[in-house]
Formats: sequence, C-alpha cells, structure tokens
Amino acid sequence: MAKTLDRIPIAGLNLSEIQALLMNRGIDAGYSRRLLYWVYRRRISSFGEINDIPRKTLVAMGETFMTGLVAPMDSEVSDDGSVKYLYSTSEGLLHETVWLPDGKRQTVCISVQSGCRMGCRFCATGQNGWGGNLTAGEIVNQIISLPHGFTNIVLMGMGEPGDNIEEVIKACNIFTAEWGMAAGRGRVTVSTVGVTPSVKRLLDETECNITLSLHSPFPDERLRVIPAEAIWPFNETLRLMKEFDNSRKRRFSVAYVMIEGKNDSDRHLEELKRLLSGTAIRVNLLPYHPVGGDDERSSDTATMMRFKHLLVTSGIGASVRRSRGADIWAGCGMLAGKARIKDKG
Repeated sequence: MAKTLDRIPIAGLNLSEIQALLMNRGIDAGYSRRLLYWVYRRRISSFGEINDIPRKTLVAMGETFMTGLVAPMDSEVSDDGSVKYLYSTSEGLLHETVWLPDGKRQTVCISVQSGCRMGCRFCATGQNGWGGNLTAGEIVNQIISLPHGFTNIVLMGMGEPGDNIEEVIKACNIFTAEWGMAAGRGRVTVSTVGVTPSVKRLLDETECNITLSLHSPFPDERLRVIPAEAIWPFNETLRLMKEFDNSRKRRFSVAYVMIEGKNDSDRHLEELKRLLSGTAIRVNLLPYHPVGGDDERSSDTATMMRFKHLLVTSGIGASVRRSRGADIWAGCGMLAGKARIKDKG
C-alpha cells in the first residue's frame, strides 16, 4: 500500500523485509516475527494493541511504521449470507472482495487488480475499465480487514494474477508462511487464464493450488472468448501441471463456465475427457452469469450434473459449483461498476 505521512505499511512485507527495515532504524530485529504476528494474525488497528513488545520500542515503531490495514468502504449482503465488499486504495483504485460462508467452510474471493486487461468476453470486470495493479499489501488487506474468519482464500476476484505476478507471489507467500497468516498451503488457490511464464513461477515459487479458466477444450473456440489464448495457449498450462512433480499434492483444476449451446455438448465432454484423463486435474463446473446485454444462458442443472457424472465415471474429479450472491451481483466487477456510476452522477 502507499505510504501515509512517510510511514511504512507493515501489510505486504515479508519477514526479511521487516527485519532489514527494523535494523536500518536501530530497532531490534528480534521483534520482527511478533510485529508480523500482530498485523497478520491479530489484525490490529494500531500498535497500542500490542502487549508483548516494550512501550519504548512500540513508540519508535509507530514513528516509522503503520499497520497498512484499511477497512472496506462499502458492502452488500446477499440473501444467502454472502457479503460483497468494496475497497479503494489511496490512489482511488476500486476493487472487490466476496466472503462466501458455506457451513464450516468460509471462502474469501479476493482481487489482484482494479479492473482487468485480459478482455475475457464472459467476465464483467473488464467492462468497468482498467485501473491498475494492487500491491501485495492491498491484496493481503482484503483478508485481514474483514470482520469475518476464513478457511479458504481464492484469488479469483477482479484482475488476472498472471498479469501482476510479483505482487501475487508475495501475497501468496504471506498467506501461507508461518511468520505470516499461516493459512496452510492447501487453503490458497490462484485462478488464471494461463499466463504461461507466470504459471511456471506460481509452481516454482509458491505452494498454492492453481485453477485454469478454460471455457472450451478447443483452442479456436477458447480464443473467441479468452483473447489470451493467442499468446498463452491453455495446452501449455496443462502441460506444466501434468509435468510438475506434485508429490506434495497441490490441487490443480480447470474452471469450466458452462454456456447453453456453446460448450456443453458431447463433443466438448469427450475432448475434456481426452485432455484430462489420468492427470489428477479436477474440473469445476460453474453456471454462467450473463454480462451486460448478453443473451446467452447458463447450461441447465441437468446438463451440468450429467457432465459431472460422466467426468467422474471416466476417472476425472469433478464438481458443480452453485451460484452464490446473485441478488447482490456478486459477479466480479459489479459493485465497483456501480460505485463509478454513482461517482459520475
């Protein structure tokens, strides 16, 4: 996050960075882990809440640092209990977070950019325009500043993680590190259209799960909906997943948004089976939500359940994800879009 009054935000820093900053300012670097603990796990609003660091040291820290945590500026609650939050950076970049409770599972869907440059036809975010990249601190803040707990984190909100890979990798490591949020490597998932160099870095430099947004198993069809296919063919991401030494059992999957008459035929099903058979790559089948004046419709429940059944019986893990927060337009980009409209009014 941006500096305020020349103080340095803690949110977004890793252990080595905070150690170096403390030493440079004559503060005992041995307090690094405690300071990160209070920010990343206790979610403090001020250093005055810290009770295991000497007061003199806290005063010195307060002159140099700030927590870097910012509360959301707006929210909407769905009838199903989902909550959508709107944030703004100090530069005015709007971005969204969705909290999705489901029994004991509490998933937080977070953004990595304000807007998106990928131009995927079925996604609302790009229609609201491009703002800019979020910092690791602004990404992490979307979890820490919420008034809820969480069990799972998905980087599946506004923006393409592969287009902001340095900050995304830094945030993912903060999520999973024992000196950070200690979320557990199996609890963090990054969703991408398959920016090949960035996927390789996610595999090599993080322990997160990876989901490829596929849309169609046929490259020519996918290209019409996901322009990134022209530069980074999805088969390259699948190849990286298939060849990766997955002895630590990271979850690799494809997200398949089902559109009636477009990608839900037997031909599509058979190609999915051919691509994924024997790979341990799962398929998440999702309903389609029309964008703008789009007259296309989601495949019906029976079709989606049939797809799932036939994938599972062929040995491919599959699930049907139910829609959440439809009454508050919880599709990515909508709340930020409405905020922009109000600002212009």
